[in-house]
Amino acid sequence: MAKKQQSKKRKSSRNSPQNPSFKNAFGLVSAILSYVNRFAKRASQFFSRSKKQSTKRWKKTVRLIKKRKKALSLFINKKTKKVNRSIQKIKKNFFLKSQRKKIKTKIKKRSKKYQQKYKKQLKFLKLLFSVQSSSIYLSLFITLIILGGSWWTYSNIFQDLPSPTELTERSQILTTRILDRNGNLLFRIYEDENRTIVPLSQISQHMINATISIEDQSFYNHRGFSIRGISRAIWANISKDRLEGGSTITQQLVKNRLLDSEKTVQRKIRELILSILVEGTYSKEEILQMYLNQVSYGGSTYGVEEAAWRYFNKPAKELSLAESSLLAGLPAAPSVYTPFGSNPELSFRRQEEVLRRMVEDGFISIEEAYHAKQTKLEFRPDVIDIQAPHFVMYVKKLLVEKFGEDTLNKGGLEVRTSLDLNLQKQAQAIVTQEVDKVSHLRISNGAALITNPSTGEILAMVGSRNYFDFENDGQVNVTVRPRQPGSSIKPLVYALAFESGKKPWDTIEDTPITYQIPGSTPYSPRNYDGAFRGKVTLRQALASSYNVPAVKILASLGVQNMVERGKEMGISTWTDSSRFGLSLALGAGEVLMTDLSTVYGTFANNGYTVELDPFIEIRDHEGEILYRNPCFTNPDNCRQLQTVEPLAAYQINDILSDNRARASTFGEFSQLYIPQQQVAVKTGTTNSMRDNWTIGYTSDRLVASWVGNNDNSPMSFVASGVTGASPIWNQLMRLLLNDQDPHQFVMPQELIKVRICASTGTLPCAECPVVIEEVFVVGEEPTEACNWRHFVQAETEHLLPIGERERVL
Repeated sequence: MAKKQQSKKRKSSRNSPQNPSFKNAFGLVSAILSYVNRFAKRASQFFSRSKKQSTKRWKKTVRLIKKRKKALSLFINKKTKKVNRSIQKIKKNFFLKSQRKKIKTKIKKRSKKYQQKYKKQLKFLKLLFSVQSSSIYLSLFITLIILGGSWWTYSNIFQDLPSPTELTERSQILTTRILDRNGNLLFRIYEDENRTIVPLSQISQHMINATISIEDQSFYNHRGFSIRGISRAIWANISKDRLEGGSTITQQLVKNRLLDSEKTVQRKIRELILSILVEGTYSKEEILQMYLNQVSYGGSTYGVEEAAWRYFNKPAKELSLAESSLLAGLPAAPSVYTPFGSNPELSFRRQEEVLRRMVEDGFISIEEAYHAKQTKLEFRPDVIDIQAPHFVMYVKKLLVEKFGEDTLNKGGLEVRTSLDLNLQKQAQAIVTQEVDKVSHLRISNGAALITNPSTGEILAMVGSRNYFDFENDGQVNVTVRPRQPGSSIKPLVYALAFESGKKPWDTIEDTPITYQIPGSTPYSPRNYDGAFRGKVTLRQALASSYNVPAVKILASLGVQNMVERGKEMGISTWTDSSRFGLSLALGAGEVLMTDLSTVYGTFANNGYTVELDPFIEIRDHEGEILYRNPCFTNPDNCRQLQTVEPLAAYQINDILSDNRARASTFGEFSQLYIPQQQVAVKTGTTNSMRDNWTIGYTSDRLVASWVGNNDNSPMSFVASGVTGASPIWNQLMRLLLNDQDPHQFVMPQELIKVRICASTGTLPCAECPVVIEEVFVVGEEPTEACNWRHFVQAETEHLLPIGERERVL
């Protein structure tokens, strides 16, 4: 029982990332280096001992030779002396001559014998010494080879060997996905590799089985590499006209994630070692999941999730057997087997091979393989995959400012935006259609922006008539380009007037005036039609967009005050107030459509300025929330910056939604009128006919539209926007309010609506030709009624504007 538990512990520890023996490659390196050090130490001791013994023997032999040489010399000298004495005796005895010769010969022979013996001993000793020296050198040479080999192995194999845990610890290049508010994909942002990580549970089982069959049949049986797989690949490449690789799935994962693609022996050895370590660190399922999210499927498409979208426009979990078998065959040679290449038949041959392998491995039956082969695959067109391109590029710029270029291109962010893709498509179609209708008026471009003023959400952004119209600079996003707003800036002037104490029923002279400004030419504002209407109410002046009253009001308030208030309300282009004069009241200062929408959104939002925010939520690749729009969950979170007094904001809303007040200029049923709905709207056209605007809103929807030309060339005459931007605005606003309950702006409790005589500003009488409703502060409403004398005086002074007499309640 204890042995079983121990074996279970060993088995579980092998698959555990915490196992110290497999935690990284340094344990194996340390073991090998320790063995090499012990071997080198023993070899050194052996050779050192052998050298000492050899030296000792050599010295002893030399001493022996010298001793024998000395003995031989003494012997020769002794014999020589003896011979000499004998010779002396022979000399004395002449008759002993023959004996003398014999002795001499004998001595020479003996001397020669000793010399030869000495030479043989010396030669043997030299030979013995040379052999011992060679063994020392050989041992030293072998030691150097072992040490050199060990050093080469360490420096080329184990030095800087990555840890297998880096498969999960090392950051991976991931794709940032930009989505609309409903999760529809708008665009993918990536640097080189388009990849989205998904768990194994989100991948079709057909795809998993097909990958194992074609890439690594023994995946669940080997421990990192397969001798059988390598042998089979070599045989297939030699004997058949078919490309196969011998690397296991684990080896491919190691090569792609931890090593370079260099084809060398040392890289292959490192690959094998790391594969063994990876198998001991991760489970088979974890390895397979990492592989399927890592491998290339052609071009910039990496990972099975993006491959499924790229080829079949669906997530990986929905891949069929036919689709899976084709995708599984791509990683071996994506450029060869791609169905979009010059030889698409190769991809289908590869698919057949995958299906055959799946049958061999028992994953599918022959009938299933045949059916999959006969299935006609519907590929996604090979086109640029981008929706709402102007909005996407706008969002991309903001993301770079928030997180940086590197995080955006490689971080795998999931960006859920406020855009409604269905609404965006309808808005784009309307802009294109309406611009085409007025092309005879020298209008080549149009733009539109739809927002929620209470939260700052951008629901649609149409930056041009056609993003891909390069002839007319279609890629330029007009919604974020400075353009003159014309009369559409006037509500800001009147809001300041109402805050200063003016009332909508107050009158002002619409008469000629010239301003003498030091250092500049005299300025004489004129109305768009060249006419003057005498005394008019502020309601009439704003609703009918008279120019002269607006300039007179700004002159009394000061240009600097308007510039400062404009910046507070969101206008980012008014950075230098010294550039502007009284013509600022008529739109001489350039603005962005996004900024002007924020200004109008302030009025819709009861005086609170809410900056536009195209994001709902941003998450990192692990699902952690990096940013969440606080206004999306609760609009009250955005009611912190009040730039316009609520009473003034409502007065602007009431005037801009007063269809009868503007009827004398635009007509009773113009493009600015939406039946059954209280909608505030204002037009704007520059004097040079280069920009034409219409901006209107309810409490929770705002639409801004523009027509003109990107090259700033003038249009033909466009009557007060009615035949220019207004049709675009009208269709978009009707689209938003379709099937909606009637809308009314909420009136502050401090205000009250009272029926008055339009000509006198008093309570109506029987003689009053036109009765209207006007907004008053409670306690300031009129208490006296008009009488016939008012109308006699009014007729005399021509107080009643043209058309007012025909207006009825």
